[in-house]
Amino acid sequence: MSTDVSTRTNRRTLYFGLSVLAGLVLGALLGFVAKQTDTAWLTTTLKTIGNIFTSLLQFTVIPLVFTAIVVGVTSLRGLGGGRTAARLGGKTLLWFGITSLIAVLIGIAVGLISGAGKGVSVKPSEAAVARLADRAQGDWLTVINGLVPDNLFSAFSNGEVLQVVFVAVLVGIATYALGERAAPFVAFNQAAFDIIQKVLGWIIRLAPLGVLGLIGTAFATYGNQFFKPLLSLIAAVYIAALLVLFVVYPVLLRFVGKVSPRTFFAKAWTALQFAFVSRSSGATLPLSRQTAVNLGVEPGYAGFAVPLGTTTKMDGCAALYPAIATIFIANLFGVGLGFWQYVGIVAVAVFGSFATAGTTGWFTMLTLTLSTIGLPAEVVATGVAIVYGVDPILDMIRTATNVAGQITVPVLVARGEGLLDDEVLNAPSGPPLLDDQPAREEPAPKDKDLVTA
Repeated sequence: MSTDVSTRTNRRTLYFGLSVLAGLVLGALLGFVAKQTDTAWLTTTLKTIGNIFTSLLQFTVIPLVFTAIVVGVTSLRGLGGGRTAARLGGKTLLWFGITSLIAVLIGIAVGLISGAGKGVSVKPSEAAVARLADRAQGDWLTVINGLVPDNLFSAFSNGEVLQVVFVAVLVGIATYALGERAAPFVAFNQAAFDIIQKVLGWIIRLAPLGVLGLIGTAFATYGNQFFKPLLSLIAAVYIAALLVLFVVYPVLLRFVGKVSPRTFFAKAWTALQFAFVSRSSGATLPLSRQTAVNLGVEPGYAGFAVPLGTTTKMDGCAALYPAIATIFIANLFGVGLGFWQYVGIVAVAVFGSFATAGTTGWFTMLTLTLSTIGLPAEVVATGVAIVYGVDPILDMIRTATNVAGQITVPVLVARGEGLLDDEVLNAPSGPPLLDDQPAREEPAPKDKDLVTA
């Protein structure tokens, strides 16, 4: 039964991805026709469709960011008790942060070198242009002063997303500190987040139409000049992801984990292929966990670290991609990024994924990143909607990168903690099994304090 459900889910995902790509192609064709024939009504129709989709996305940004951070910060309490669990959890999160830092720096470097998004200048509204100008003239003191709202409600009503992020982090830490006394508030935010996720899911179903309108408007305005920026985004993301996959992880495995990269990829290849095709770290979780076990990781620790990594370890979606996409969107809107804005991109990549555990991956992380560097909500929503047109293509390599990192980190930590079985690591094995017969017998954890998922 579960196999049938999984098959239907993968089929729906495939059909949806194809429909988004179809919307992209049809929108480009209609926009090109509107540009060449100077058909005003077609241009207006495409613009209206795109504006409606952007507005729908925009009104979810503020509540999504606030509830995601509050729920994410409080969920960190779920690491469990016990000194062994705390030590393993701490080292796991530390390596998550280190590899995210490397990935986001690679993303920034590739984004800057490739000049992703240059060649076309998208014009936001006059109000957004004025706010962008104000932010561009400020220094780091202006950024810090702008973090704190004059009053709580103005940050939300005025769409000051960066202030909402600050308030959410502050509230999340306070909620975490209060523990059980704040349980009703946590439950309320969890329910609100689930509601927003449901509404967002409905909006996302309109993505083929929204992409058609947005890409069509872009081509109707700029003609075929828009091909080059989109292709530059795709190329930059794939180059950065391949560098992380086949350079960063192998170096760490060889010199920190004392594991042959060839052995790692031989045992992890099935999981990586499935991640690339399914575009889902969650769907790949059983394969990822069993792959870590086949690589010699203690099963109890693998059962803790890999599921944790599925929600908080996203080098593809939460580190390198938001960095490149942010540079791409900034270039599209003609916004020059300063030093402190790049610092903000790095900070969100390293710490943001911890605060958005279990959320909508790249969408939330890109929204957080764009908001953190000070872009208005309108620009954030429009930029996210534009990159959504090629998201199915990007999501394949992003997900494969995510899954590779989710397997690599447990191997590194297990080696340092003496929880890596070299006999199992070096033993030949077929693809990870998903039935009731695991690839190797999984004994109970050696330490009674070890937390299992």
